[in-house]
Amino acid sequence: MANDFSQKHVLITGGTRGIGLACALRLAGEGARLTLNYHSREDDAHQAVAAVEAAGGQAFAVAGDVSQPGEVQRFVGLAREQFGPVEMLVASAGVSFPMPASDVTWEVWKKTLDVNLDGVFNAVYGVIEEMIERRFGRIVTISSIAGLREREQQMPYSVSKAGVIAMTRCCAEAWGPHNVRINCVSPGLTETEMAHTLSPEVHEAIISATPLRRIGQPHETAALIRFLLSEESSYTTGQTMVASGGRVMLPG
Repeated sequence: MANDFSQKHVLITGGTRGIGLACALRLAGEGARLTLNYHSREDDAHQAVAAVEAAGGQAFAVAGDVSQPGEVQRFVGLAREQFGPVEMLVASAGVSFPMPASDVTWEVWKKTLDVNLDGVFNAVYGVIEEMIERRFGRIVTISSIAGLREREQQMPYSVSKAGVIAMTRCCAEAWGPHNVRINCVSPGLTETEMAHTLSPEVHEAIISATPLRRIGQPHETAALIRFLLSEESSYTTGQTMVASGGRVMLPG
């Protein structure tokens, strides 16, 4: 629907790079007011805001560590001051440290789950109260096909992303009666900075195992996120949508 995003305040964690930025650019021309959260790369944030504005949107960048509840409360408060209550959330911030399971340390495990799972919890719980009060909320969490299938080199990442899927389902059941919809997108390998933590050999192996014989592009995942935020998906909640070129296919 043409006016689904007109003056809607959309908060995107990890919104200045990769899939988060692609989502912001996808919504920029549809009237959304975009708060783009980032961790520390201020130059990227400035460039992201400029890109959104060039695409016809309104954007506000705010730094903050999603793994820290106090930080999330702070930047959500700043977002409200800028654009009013958060009506839509895309929880896109994430990290990955590929390595054999036998090499995983407590520090790697903790950092991965702190950002990828606790960060989603903190973002969702930072905005859910006002969504319930206003009886309107649209949330998309970002998982990965690593959360659906075992990944030898990504054990903590896979665990964190499986947790995001489970959290999405539980929240959808809890908050559906309040007109808050929450769905999950699980991309396969996508052309982002994170993808290049994997070796070229791994990239080639993944492409060979993908029916479409290529990796995904951020704008393709952004289109799916946009659909799940919009009223075109008005009867959809608690679902995990896979965008993997056919590399992972959920059972019917």
